[in-house]
Amino acid sequence: MPRRSLTTLMNPRFVQEHWWVSPGLRNLIFFVLAFLGLLVVGVLGYWLLAGWPLLDALYMVVITIFGIGYGEVRPINTPALRLFTMLIIILGSVTVVGMIGALVQFVTEGEIQEVLESQRMNQKITELTDHVIICGYGRMGHILAQRVRGSGLPLIIVDYNEERIREATEHGYLAHLGNAEDEETLIWVGVQRARALATVLPDDALNVFVTLTARGLNPKLTILARGEFPATERKLRLAGADHVVLPATIGALRLAYLITHPATLDFFDRNDGRSTINEVLGEIHLRMDELLVPENCALVNQTVADVEVRGDRAFIVVALRRADGTLIKDPDRHTVIQAGDTLIVVGHRGDIPHLTRKFALRRQMQYRGIRQG
Repeated sequence: MPRRSLTTLMNPRFVQEHWWVSPGLRNLIFFVLAFLGLLVVGVLGYWLLAGWPLLDALYMVVITIFGIGYGEVRPINTPALRLFTMLIIILGSVTVVGMIGALVQFVTEGEIQEVLESQRMNQKITELTDHVIICGYGRMGHILAQRVRGSGLPLIIVDYNEERIREATEHGYLAHLGNAEDEETLIWVGVQRARALATVLPDDALNVFVTLTARGLNPKLTILARGEFPATERKLRLAGADHVVLPATIGALRLAYLITHPATLDFFDRNDGRSTINEVLGEIHLRMDELLVPENCALVNQTVADVEVRGDRAFIVVALRRADGTLIKDPDRHTVIQAGDTLIVVGHRGDIPHLTRKFALRRQMQYRGIRQG
């Protein structure tokens, strides 16, 4: 029988409730129980058929099963006893051989090591905090996981497909086998401690259910959802999604831009189209960043124009997000900065750290849902 994969033992409910499903362990338990049952039947048989004492009957059954070769405890001088003894010999030999084979299978398949490994994995999952949960490890989930890990954020993959979970673990990710729309599954992967959840399952209905369940468990969670059809976007937002991505729409817009602005897109598509905005901007020594304006900041109650002037024109405010989540794109130069606002700026990558120290700004690492103003 082939080696059983680690992902079968990944689910904690499998370990706690269905551990016996493992083939090697199941076979071993079966033959051990069969051996014990044979002992009981043998002892009762000699006791009832021949009237032997229980200790003599037990001794006879043991030496018969294991073929020790000792003499008979008492004379077996009736056809019934001889037939019963032959039956014990046959069944005992089969049981012992099967038990030894199951034990060898259990050990050689490494099932003990897999159980321990799954427990270590589950321990890591329970220690996760401020992490990202990715529901679905298809093509989109695979790329998303790479980017999230590249940014240094902790993450965990959730998928109901055992093969995809096996692939995720081989790629070095924490992974959990289960249905993401199940509350118990999301609680186990720490949805109440998570920073964000991205549901990129290929079924829109599943993404709606996952979004609804996650939002109910953590009202402050940032939820990003994939939608195949434009009509699904409204449903996902009603279910609690902060951001909805429509791959078909994005792909169509990208194709249209390739036709209308080929030179611009060619610049941003270097490195086989996989560069992030900051990677491309970095080639010309620019960087996009999010800067939180605290209450004690000198920029509070100043206008966007004042901010850019006081920053020696080292950066440009391309968007502003209010404390309530409202996003103002390309803000007017007279827009007033308030405490709790987040400035989305583009500037020289060497100047932005200087600006954060000069004005007591904080780089914003906690992303929240936004609504366009």
